[in-house]
Amino acid sequence: MPPITSITAVPAFVSPEEHKALVESTPASFNDIPPVLRHKQENVSVRLDPPLDGFATAADARGTLYVIESVLVFVNDAGRAFQVEYPAITLHAISRADPRPSIYCQLDESAPQVDGEGAAGGEGAMRELSIIPQSASALEPIFEALSLCASLHPDPDPDDDMDDDDGDAFIDAAEEGNFEVFTGGEGEELSEVGRAALEHLESIIYDPHNLTNQADGINGDDPGSEGKQEGSEGRA
Repeated sequence: MPPITSITAVPAFVSPEEHKALVESTPASFNDIPPVLRHKQENVSVRLDPPLDGFATAADARGTLYVIESVLVFVNDAGRAFQVEYPAITLHAISRADPRPSIYCQLDESAPQVDGEGAAGGEGAMRELSIIPQSASALEPIFEALSLCASLHPDPDPDDDMDDDDGDAFIDAAEEGNFEVFTGGEGEELSEVGRAALEHLESIIYDPHNLTNQADGINGDDPGSEGKQEGSEGRA
């Protein structure tokens, strides 16, 4: 399946509470339980570059965002919809570069998907997606839900990442001043969703200097730790 696809209906989903009840009921097959909806945001605009057929105009790009554990879905006010596969999202971050704050995503349309196939665009085919909520207060909940769902879909070929030292998938906040990262300042804590995503990231990130087990953790005084903090939230 291509990384971004037009669909006719929102995929089936359940709320976290419904999922918990279904699991506790011991179903015949856990695979039959629909994925969890982690966040729903109405009054959202999206911008795709290059554009996707049916979503090029401003009117077509307004609607509702569904952050589901299986896929990211947008449904416009006319009922047309598209979904994005999480493995294709190589970068996502909160951006304040535009007049209106947004969630900025880079989509690798050549990335292998669940079925093991990539898009027809070939290696290097990229698309940009900006998610623009009506209220800036919705940025953090969308970002956290997106981070959690993306962490459930790790890179299908992690060996390639181990050999890639260019670091392009991470945001350098010092150079890219338009992106926000969590710095763990005094009195600040990650939310439950954020902690779950961070724990998953720590379990898969290769640390050549073996610094992840130091007692300082996220808020340590190690002068080399700041760069790693900034990279972690720029990508799920």
